[in-house]
Amino acid sequence: MSSENEKSDEPEQLALIRETVRTAKVPRAKPRTWRGAALAKELPVARVVVNKGALHLDQFFDYAVPEELDEAARPGVRVRVRFGAGAHQVKNGRREGGRLIDGFLVERRAASDYSGPLAALADVVSPEPVLGPELLGLARAVADRYAGSLADVLQLAVPPRSARAEGRPSPEPLPPPRAPEPGSWTRYERGTAFLDALARGGAPRAVWNALPGPYWAEEIARAVGATLASGRGALVVVPDGRAAGRVDAALTEVLGEGRHALLTAEAGPERRYAQWLAVRRGAVRAVVGTRAAMFAPVRDLGLVVVWDDGDGSHSEPHAPQPHAREVLILRAGLDRCAFLLGGTSCTVEAAQLVESGWAKALTAGREQVRRAAPLIRTVGDGELARDEAARAARLPSLAWQTVREGLKTGPVLVQVPRRGYVPKLACERCRTPARCRHCAGPLEAPDQQELRCGWCGRGAPDWHCVACGSNRLRARVVGARRTAEELGRAFPAVPVRTSGRDHVLDSVPGRPALVVSTPGAEPVADGGYAAALLLDGWAMLGRPDLRAGEEALRRWIDAASLVRGQAEGGTVVVVAEPTLRPVQALVRWDPVGHAQRELAERAELGFPPVSRMAAVSGPPEAVEGFLAAAGLPADAEILGPVPLPVVRPGGPRRPGDPPPGEQWDRALVRVPPGSGAALAAALKQARAARTARGGGEPVRIRVDPPDIG
Repeated sequence: MSSENEKSDEPEQLALIRETVRTAKVPRAKPRTWRGAALAKELPVARVVVNKGALHLDQFFDYAVPEELDEAARPGVRVRVRFGAGAHQVKNGRREGGRLIDGFLVERRAASDYSGPLAALADVVSPEPVLGPELLGLARAVADRYAGSLADVLQLAVPPRSARAEGRPSPEPLPPPRAPEPGSWTRYERGTAFLDALARGGAPRAVWNALPGPYWAEEIARAVGATLASGRGALVVVPDGRAAGRVDAALTEVLGEGRHALLTAEAGPERRYAQWLAVRRGAVRAVVGTRAAMFAPVRDLGLVVVWDDGDGSHSEPHAPQPHAREVLILRAGLDRCAFLLGGTSCTVEAAQLVESGWAKALTAGREQVRRAAPLIRTVGDGELARDEAARAARLPSLAWQTVREGLKTGPVLVQVPRRGYVPKLACERCRTPARCRHCAGPLEAPDQQELRCGWCGRGAPDWHCVACGSNRLRARVVGARRTAEELGRAFPAVPVRTSGRDHVLDSVPGRPALVVSTPGAEPVADGGYAAALLLDGWAMLGRPDLRAGEEALRRWIDAASLVRGQAEGGTVVVVAEPTLRPVQALVRWDPVGHAQRELAERAELGFPPVSRMAAVSGPPEAVEGFLAAAGLPADAEILGPVPLPVVRPGGPRRPGDPPPGEQWDRALVRVPPGSGAALAAALKQARAARTARGGGEPVRIRVDPPDIG
């Protein structure tokens, strides 16, 4: 087309556009500031929580509701508002300007507590109410407990919107099912009574030590079925997608299709949001999912279940970093529903719930445990020193024999600690952990220098063991990088499968094979493993962390639970000193007793969970100034600060690590029982004041840090 034709067409095109706009019955674009627009006649004020995570903005803000948005602006919907307009930006009695951000409308009011002019709601994003009063109350409680903001918690609780998912109707809810039979719950002393209480509409609270074997998912499904039979909803939170898949399959088998929703990241944003909406609308009354499902808006919630609460996946890495166990404890209190904390092992926090009387123990008798658990055999340092095969190939003769016998009837599991397990210091003679005399923190010797405490930073030049008096220390890790190669050469006719961070197997056939796995990545074997080797016990027991023994026992029991029972010839060999407390608990299959003893010891030393603790980290000057300005409770004790390891640029980083190349300090603030809420409030107020002033170097706060050394 020539330039002349282009010029001649312009007036005609412009005239057509003007005529289209002139004859339009409804304007296509809404005025952004609603200048001069009439307000809603009833309840013209909307109370909004804006999507701003800054602590000094952790409050509700009032906005005027234009008449055109009156019908759509219902409590719980997503809205868009203008935020940040100054007092000088007022025209015709309306505040204008500011940046357009998202938020949630939580309440309609007749008048505002704010005496100045209000800005108007910019838009209602969707008419779907996604934030109900129960979820709002839970989010507020979580924010207060973890010294965080309500906006940050809502970012975790409400998934991103999908317009296509909102446009599709959810299925009609099914009537309550019949209560299922107890099934394998009869193996537990109070198992049948627990299900009966759920079916009657009761709210029992229990800490469940599950027997080893494949039945735990079915037992959770039966507990959910009993709750649904009472006309209430149920929520199950598991650590990963593999566990969610097992519970999903068990729920389908016990209850049938269409009675539960699966909330995992693997489903994709649109499908996951559609499932979440089905729960919110009451179309399904049961939910199973991973960490984010702890906020699922289940109607008439009657039961919350958390499985394997010691798994690190239950700890949310995003602010304010809540733990699924604590969130579900809050939900059980707010909704007055039943609570079930289950696992093949037992954490110290679970033992504290029983010790305090908040929950009851749900366990099996010793005879049932002996029938279900495999035979446990140990190999200590003495046997390794006398074993020629162990010195040559780094595997003891007992392990070779166990593998050879196990491969005759099925697969054999070999658990090898992943790279990155760094040992802590312990007495060379009796293996008692080396701890500080002042605060009982772990002693360390960075770069082979003088001993110092990893919590308070005090030196310990004259350390000696409180148990045996020795002044010699040890830090040992048994190498296992060639484990798969060694086993492959020893058994050339047997296939070797690996499962770890790069490639995790869900299951393996019941045929003879060697399965080498890192902790937590063990696949399920059809019919159970014939045997298992738990190698390099010191690499797990020697980690510089308060939970090293508890975590090692949990990993061992999780792996050993996949092995056939002793009556079927199942055998587990653990390469660790048999006199150590976690190893003895494994041999006796007594994780509850181990957790109770750990709890008593921590209570004596003032360790979490008996005490409440918060970590404050940042540049040295910022940490010092923050702690000096914070109005901490009178009974608070500050441990440190101590330097954190410097992260190499380009190297691996964990959540919470300082920026690469920067030197940060960390201080621990400890308070006795009953002062946890006051500590969280003080830290939140101090950080909010620091943020409101602006500037300054960053300071990170984490309440109940999972790794404290």
